[in-house]
Amino acid sequence: MTKNIIKPILLGAIFLLSGFKINAQESTPIKYTANNKGKFFISWGGNRERYSKSDITFKGEDYNFTINNATAHDKPKGWHIDYINPTRITIPQTNVKVGYFISDKYTVSLGIDHMKYVMDRNESRRLDGYIDLPESEPGSIYNGNYNNDAFLVSEDFLKFEHTNGLNYVYAEIARFDDISSIFGINNTDKFQINFTEGLAAGALVPKTNTTLLQKDRYDEFHLSGYGISATAGLNLLFFKHFFIQTDLRGGYINMPDIRTTSNTAESASQHFWFIQNVIAIGGMFRI
Repeated sequence: MTKNIIKPILLGAIFLLSGFKINAQESTPIKYTANNKGKFFISWGGNRERYSKSDITFKGEDYNFTINNATAHDKPKGWHIDYINPTRITIPQTNVKVGYFISDKYTVSLGIDHMKYVMDRNESRRLDGYIDLPESEPGSIYNGNYNNDAFLVSEDFLKFEHTNGLNYVYAEIARFDDISSIFGINNTDKFQINFTEGLAAGALVPKTNTTLLQKDRYDEFHLSGYGISATAGLNLLFFKHFFIQTDLRGGYINMPDIRTTSNTAESASQHFWFIQNVIAIGGMFRI
């Protein structure tokens, strides 16, 4: 009789304990960082870049010449208040990006990389082509035919800078992978590490500061060509919403139509490779 009573009591207790365990598991909250689909993000930061050598061709009604293997550098400001000064925030080398998670791992975004490109001057380069300006123009002192001739590219001869800037306006698709577990991080709502990689393509809209053959200075925005790039980086997410991101971006830029003077018949063309380092801060939210 006693055994008959104890058996159903034990079975009932096991059933209740099992149910409690299931309910406890169901009540465990899902981490905010476990799912990304539907989140928006925005970031802003600064950059440094390096450029490959480039053949730069200048064309006009009275000249057509190429500077072979021109070199260039960027124009960093370092640690400067302009990065946070609302009236001057677009002056340094900066990056802005706005994006959306179309799935837990993939994003689409639009961005602007405000890079700077300064052609090195006062150095000897090889020149091909001709210059045949009217004698009344000051630049006629450079008249002649050139066949891979050594030539001092002085500041009087040419100033050529995309300093406001070498603006790469692009669309990007990227992948995010949570690698926090590699570093023993369990509570990703407090801190999460993501590895990112992406591909982008877009337009180049430089504001080119040019003084060519002692003509009047020209410095206006112009749609000049296109670029493609690939990026890899680390996204460090703090408290679900705020992040620091470091990126290494490499790409190719081709600009066949760079404005150099107020005369629309005069232009320059060049193409080159670049490597860019980016450090950005941002926020990520689900709306």
